[in-house]
Amino acid sequence: MNIEMKGIDKSFGTNQVLKDAGFFLKDGEIHALMGENGAGKSTLMKILTGVYTRDAGTVLVDGQEVVYKSPQEAEKAGIVFIYQEINSLFDLTVEENLFMGKEITKGFGICDKKAMRAKAQEVMDKMGVHIPVDAVMSELSVGQQQMVEICKALMVDAKVLIMDEPTAALTQSETEVLFEVINSLRAKGVSIVYISHRMEEIFELCDRITILRDGQYIDTKYIKDITMDDVVQMMIGREIGERYPKRDCEIGMEVLRVEGLSHEKYFKDVSFTVHAGEVLGVSGLMGAGRTEIMQAIFGVLPTTAGKIWIDGIKATIRNPQEAIKAGIGFITEDRKTEGLLLEKSIAENIEIANLGKVSNKSVLSKKKALDLVKRGIEEFHIRCFGPQHECGNLSGGNQQKVVLAKWIYTDPKILILDEPTRGVDIGAKKEIYSVINDLAANGVAVIMVSSELPEVLGMSDRIMVVHEGHVTGIIDAAEADQAKVMTLATGGSLS
Repeated sequence: MNIEMKGIDKSFGTNQVLKDAGFFLKDGEIHALMGENGAGKSTLMKILTGVYTRDAGTVLVDGQEVVYKSPQEAEKAGIVFIYQEINSLFDLTVEENLFMGKEITKGFGICDKKAMRAKAQEVMDKMGVHIPVDAVMSELSVGQQQMVEICKALMVDAKVLIMDEPTAALTQSETEVLFEVINSLRAKGVSIVYISHRMEEIFELCDRITILRDGQYIDTKYIKDITMDDVVQMMIGREIGERYPKRDCEIGMEVLRVEGLSHEKYFKDVSFTVHAGEVLGVSGLMGAGRTEIMQAIFGVLPTTAGKIWIDGIKATIRNPQEAIKAGIGFITEDRKTEGLLLEKSIAENIEIANLGKVSNKSVLSKKKALDLVKRGIEEFHIRCFGPQHECGNLSGGNQQKVVLAKWIYTDPKILILDEPTRGVDIGAKKEIYSVINDLAANGVAVIMVSSELPEVLGMSDRIMVVHEGHVTGIIDAAEADQAKVMTLATGGSLS
């Protein structure tokens, strides 16, 4: 299927998000669509699939102008959009989500559960996904939920698949499986629109790349004809310099010690330390228990054994409130359901975590609050209309910056970052890395959980690797490489 979009304009109120934007997808190609957060990538694809109506421009499918009035209409035409946001019903099972609106029926409209179960298992096996089809979605990790979303799209005989940050929640091994599936689909003539901020993936997987900047079309190139530096310059209009900014700060005294921490289901006998000014990277495959360990330290998950010391003093942490009082901040991997109140403004989200700073004797000081929020918008380069901009209407990268500002202004002595750059463009990543380095330089003990191995290797002082709920090794970043980390992540040992 060939798709051509020309002269596309789109405004929301007075904010013009697309201006004379364009995109051309060839039959049977993998085409990357890149740009900074807020550049208009997802909006352009939502116009194609009928989520939004365009203000101007034309959309041609195989030479014929089309106007899809809904995603369902686009799907019937063979165009399927896998959204970055999880689009499932969390109280239903995997199987029920896969067949939502696509049930297999037999006589009298009764669901053929046997056929549905077999089809669901076939698609899951094809994706290399080992999740019980009768598992309830709410019980799955974010990464597992994302794999189910991808499987859901494969239930349809699609001619075009639009993938918005499909690997953001996946680890290296799951990403490799996904790439195999994508390449097999291309071989069958399926066209793929691949939206991602992970540069290595783009250069490994894609045939061509189109760049948007500030809602405008910049250029389309064959991947073989450009470099990563070329892409960055087209995206942000300038060179970005070192990808992982250098950090030169002294590592101080031990701030956090964890000994023998265990949970009845997710992890056992976890022990490690983190020092002032140190970035401890945490790596492991999806489902290894990385996030659950951090949730236990923050008081979200109960533990069956183990002790925690902060500044040499034994800490009792039974809930997040006690963790915050002890000086721990936690930026979760799921900013949309756990990190932000999406229906609230930037101001309200930052204020709610910093009431002590913006109050006078328990009375909110509007001036203090406004000063803090304006500082956050400026320091974190949050692209918005102002403090009252609703967080649900921000791009993913700008939402992440609000979460960072919210927690950093609490002045934590220990900050846990779970997938801090998920769904964030390369320019915003660099800004987040600089924030992490500044925190370390100011003596904060930083724990960074990440599924991106280059990020872990580039930002950490030491790397803790988790496999099936056990710490299989803690190695100095200077001695680490991808092979060593993956060996530990798959249960191996370093000789």
